[in-house]
Amino acid sequence: MSVFLSALDTSCVPTALPSIVADLDGEASFSWVGSAYTLASSAWLPLSGALAGAFGRQPIVLLALGLFFSGSILCGEAINMNMLIAGRTVQGMGGGGILAMTEIIIADLVPLKERGMFMGIMSLVWALAAVMGPPFGGALSQNNSWRWIFRINLPLTFFTFCLVFAFLKLKIPSGSITEKLKRLDWIGNALIAAATCAITVALTRGGVDVSWSSAATLVPLILGLLGAIAFFVYEANWVTTPTVPFDLLTNRTSVAGFLTTFFHSVISTAVIFYMPVFFQACIGVSPIQAGVNMFSFSFSIAPFALVGGVSAVLTKRYVPQNWIGWAIITIGTGCLSLLRADTPTAEWAGFQVLAGVGIGIVWTTVKFPILAPLPVSRNASAMALFTFSRILAQTFGITIGGAVLQNGLKMRLPAAFLALLPGNVDVSFAAIPFIPTLPAPVRVQVQQAFAESLSIVWKVLLTFCVVGLLTALLMKEIELHEETDENWDLSEAQVMVEMEPVTGLRSRRNRAQETTAEQGTSSSPA
Repeated sequence: MSVFLSALDTSCVPTALPSIVADLDGEASFSWVGSAYTLASSAWLPLSGALAGAFGRQPIVLLALGLFFSGSILCGEAINMNMLIAGRTVQGMGGGGILAMTEIIIADLVPLKERGMFMGIMSLVWALAAVMGPPFGGALSQNNSWRWIFRINLPLTFFTFCLVFAFLKLKIPSGSITEKLKRLDWIGNALIAAATCAITVALTRGGVDVSWSSAATLVPLILGLLGAIAFFVYEANWVTTPTVPFDLLTNRTSVAGFLTTFFHSVISTAVIFYMPVFFQACIGVSPIQAGVNMFSFSFSIAPFALVGGVSAVLTKRYVPQNWIGWAIITIGTGCLSLLRADTPTAEWAGFQVLAGVGIGIVWTTVKFPILAPLPVSRNASAMALFTFSRILAQTFGITIGGAVLQNGLKMRLPAAFLALLPGNVDVSFAAIPFIPTLPAPVRVQVQQAFAESLSIVWKVLLTFCVVGLLTALLMKEIELHEETDENWDLSEAQVMVEMEPVTGLRSRRNRAQETTAEQGTSSSPA
């Protein structure tokens, strides 16, 4: 349910964004509706993972749900873009925490060797939300009821909060609040949060309201990169309990997994965000129809995500799936660059299926190379970094695609049409509401300009696909372990455990043998 909430929100907003921007007069700051969410998610995520290690999983899940609930209220009642962006920021903190904690809890409770089915189920839930989101967002925006995109989160979030509070009983670390707070890496978390924010601000503003060569873009970008370097230097030399343990990055297979996670998320986010632009601007359909047109992409992800996860468990191999998935993603993205305003339905639907199949396969199988080389005591840290990489990449997918599209449209749109738009705004989303009102000759020119500019977006993203494929080639096949971290087992009585490094790990098979032996002893005559 938690994953469904986050995924539904992510998939609803892009389709409804043109209507939201028009209603709130937010052409100058539209990109922040998406970027504020991903910025807050990625900046908050490392700290939420550390808090989960100190205070237990359940309290941080509840905190994330509370933040998501509060942010949804702000978004649903927003009277201007600033209030909407503030709400999206709070929502992002909650949404990022929800995704990270879901991954961590599954890693805690289910051995990697048996996790494929659970990964597939999570992907099915995500895909269900991705299928429902675009037409749902389009229907509400078309009827000028976009606020219900956020209001619908309130009862669902409250229901999920109650379920988690009542049934998610996990072990809680012992120690006072003061002791737990002292253990946290506050300086490291502050450095990575500041660096993430600075880089995101630079990427979001560059090419939209300021030029890429201006100080307003370069200064935060440089400061962000320096902050990231400072973070890793600090973590390597002065921290006993680092936010990112360096042993996560000491083997090439895990590193390849984290990198492919990043590139995979860049591509999938760009498809979710910019295919609705193609449908509304180039084909001229309504927001709700744009959502329906995304079905061929959304319905392709779920079954192949399940196939990828289950096949890894059955074959005890994950490298071929990643290679095959990336090859299909590369072909699918290349095909998207061929789309034009007059592309037949069968072609744009088929191209989306290709992209969706590849994205679905990699969606689940990319976690295996990350976790297989690592001890289970590093599950939480690895999944926190995995989710951080995925969410940070969403920012890159949105901003890189937006910058390329913006520059392409400024060069290709008729000058008379550009003069109708306000200055210093994102041309793509500001232009879409005007297109149906244009005379036929001008409308055709504008649609062609959008198609050609989006083609460049997909060609730029094709380079990310190639790098992702090359990165996947670095993976090695490592045996999937059967252990779970007993420090985070389910505990009906909220058993207290010491916050110390894991000293004893038992496989599920060993525990079963011990249980059988105990039963045999108890049944024997005295």
